[in-house]
Amino acid sequence: MPDVTIQIGGRSFEVSCQPGEESFLQSAARMLDDEAQVLSDHIGRIPEARMLLMAGLLLADKTAAIENKIKKIEAELAEAQAEVETLRSIPAPEPKRIEVAAVPTIVIDALAELAARAEAVAADIEERAAALMAQDIS
Repeated sequence: MPDVTIQIGGRSFEVSCQPGEESFLQSAARMLDDEAQVLSDHIGRIPEARMLLMAGLLLADKTAAIENKIKKIEAELAEAQAEVETLRSIPAPEPKRIEVAAVPTIVIDALAELAARAEAVAADIEERAAALMAQDIS
């Protein structure tokens, strides 16, 4: 087992851990040291055992609060997943049939007549323009 030296509250401690867990131990020690530093800043110098106990309790309190939040979020997630499953189980609605009124034949005929007149006027204008251009050239 590797021995790791950790710093908590300005004091050094030799701790053994499983191989490969050194970085996890260092990270946990930093968290405990942060809490010990807060205590030291507020209270001043306190006995080692009391400092470690209070820092551990502060971390335990934070951990308990986080666990409560996780439980609440897990419950909300389960509720949302149940709602999603309920919505997925609902069959898709039938497509709506939309009926469009038929355009009366008289309207279609009137539009066709207007289009024919417009085309005749356009052809007449083109012929006159071509005739005028021919006169200007000669």
